[in-house]
Amino acid sequence: MSRTTIALILIGILTLVSLVIVLPIQHPSWMNNALSVGDSTRNLDEFKLGLDLRGGTQVLLEADLPEGQAPEEGAMSAAKTIVENRVNGLGVAEAVVQSQGDTRLIVELPGVNDPDQAVNTLRSTGQLEFVDPAGSTLSQGMVINTTNRPTAAADLQAQIDAGSAEPAPIPYPDTVFETVMTGDILSDARAVRDQYSQWEISFQLTNDGSDQFYEYTRNHVGDVLAIVLDGRVLSAPVIQSAIRDSGVINGTFTTDEAESLAVQMRYGALPVPLQVIDIRTIGASLGHDSVDASLKAGILGVLAVFVFMLAMYRFPGLLADAALAIYILLNLALYKLIPVTMTLAGIAGFILSIGMAVDANILIFERMKEELRVGRSIRLAVETGFSRAWPAIRDGNLSTLISCAVLYWFGNNFGASVVKGFAVTLTIGVLLSMFTAVVITRTFMRAFLSSRGAKVMASRAMVDY
Repeated sequence: MSRTTIALILIGILTLVSLVIVLPIQHPSWMNNALSVGDSTRNLDEFKLGLDLRGGTQVLLEADLPEGQAPEEGAMSAAKTIVENRVNGLGVAEAVVQSQGDTRLIVELPGVNDPDQAVNTLRSTGQLEFVDPAGSTLSQGMVINTTNRPTAAADLQAQIDAGSAEPAPIPYPDTVFETVMTGDILSDARAVRDQYSQWEISFQLTNDGSDQFYEYTRNHVGDVLAIVLDGRVLSAPVIQSAIRDSGVINGTFTTDEAESLAVQMRYGALPVPLQVIDIRTIGASLGHDSVDASLKAGILGVLAVFVFMLAMYRFPGLLADAALAIYILLNLALYKLIPVTMTLAGIAGFILSIGMAVDANILIFERMKEELRVGRSIRLAVETGFSRAWPAIRDGNLSTLISCAVLYWFGNNFGASVVKGFAVTLTIGVLLSMFTAVVITRTFMRAFLSSRGAKVMASRAMVDY
């Protein structure tokens, strides 16, 4: 009995914690901060919703290489990681980046305010250079050729011809400017405001880069050092003094431009250029209607399951319903903690897992009824029912988990986020269903059978059916 009491206390604490996480309340900042990783901030106040529920933009990117040429091994994997970092650095909530084949990436951006700015940040190669103007007058927005990237002007002209870039002046089409340092010397970069509330980029240098930057700036005080990204001049400041560990990039930056530049500087250059193949926008109204319909379907499904268990097994069915309610809370809490991006397919997987959780209880109760019919005591019938039903529960759920693994692999490798979301939620549901059926329901039954009257009631309820 002491072990049952301890188990009940632990289940109560787990249920209470899950309830606090799931409730749509403002959670303490320390909870969100404790779950945040790097630049990815967490928010337990709401669930992560995918494009089909929240609305947003889906972008299809493809490696921009000469015909017949394939990306180097590992290049697309590295590009995927950098794109993920850039999206997270921009603060785009619930973004998803997936590979599609060997040359494409699918980027889902729910709720973005400026899709064009986000797309430009994602596809930019991010080639940052510190360039010596050599007496030429360079200003923000100019496109130039450099020793590190001699085709910048041609690349921009190709974009202009394709209708995907605004025309920009190319004042020195035949001049190649010297690249004295590249963005590899940077260790960090952040968008901040100066004393006049103007946006600027504060950057930190690596140990090796610090010495290199100091030697150059010390010998060129009073000269101009142009800061160039992908051949476009971001700023051309005058070196006021020698800089060793950190510095700032000034310019007439908007908020989005400053944050975008900082992200590109912070996460480096893409190993392969990317071009936009397709952009799709999903309206928020469609997402709102989908959420409402999903909630109604989920509530009706859960109520139907509750009624079925009560009708079939009476009081033991009521205990199973209580365990099922805890199961639902645990699922929703994990969706926030992991976090899981909810889609319509993911919700379908969740609702399906509820039915599978009830299957385990049905197997257990039917085994218990068989034991009672052969004359075993109610307590022995309960223990035997759980132990003998476990192999069937385990094997059935294992086969489902194998199917989920195949679906996840397919969705992850072929960019089918719908299939991947279904597999994730169903996997979580199956694992939790085994826990709630075998541990929570069993604990409830043991606690209930601690009195003689309860034993008689349970025995009659089971035998009647």
